[in-house]
Amino acid sequence: MNLILLGAPGAGKGTQAEMLTQKLSIPAISTGNMLREAIANGTALGKEVKQYMDGGLLVPDDLILSIVAERVKQPDCTNGFILDGVPRTLAQAEALDAKGVRVDHVVSIEIDDAVIEGRMTGRRVCAKCSASYHITANPPATEGTCDQCGGELVIRKDDAPETVRKRLQVYHESTEVLKDYYAKAGKLRIIEGNQSIEGANRDILVAIGAEV
Repeated sequence: MNLILLGAPGAGKGTQAEMLTQKLSIPAISTGNMLREAIANGTALGKEVKQYMDGGLLVPDDLILSIVAERVKQPDCTNGFILDGVPRTLAQAEALDAKGVRVDHVVSIEIDDAVIEGRMTGRRVCAKCSASYHITANPPATEGTCDQCGGELVIRKDDAPETVRKRLQVYHESTEVLKDYYAKAGKLRIIEGNQSIEGANRDILVAIGAEV
């Protein structure tokens, strides 16, 4: 079963991908990990990617998608895979199709922007050991101080309110079109993300016709 996970930053795609990997015994493929793997393996595509990254440049769509197409041909993807982080745009989705990458289901985890903003802007990270907290969901014993090493808890730039709003805006602008594209192909599955992690995972398994 070949899956794509869609969802705004903070929607829980990474967590769901991990759970689905265990339940379905198929690998989750994230763009960042895939690029690092291609570089480490010293493939021709990996060397090309390294040139862009070493120069501080964005890796072009066609190159990323060529690596995706190469990655999903590996033996561990024989029974399926989960794509997380690609495609991000309509052009990428069309290019994946053109490269013969078959997709069975596209799961979109839907959460209100206000909820995501609360999740992300409430995150705090230890400046010393990088332990992660949340001011309401997982607060430290002492406000502003890491339980593990006593370091100062800080707000990452990515979690600042203005940054979160900008990321959400970019996500909606590029991804609403993607959802339409896959809905027309009969592959889109909408999942309510504002529930327990286990509840969302159960809903995903039901939506894709897998055993719960």
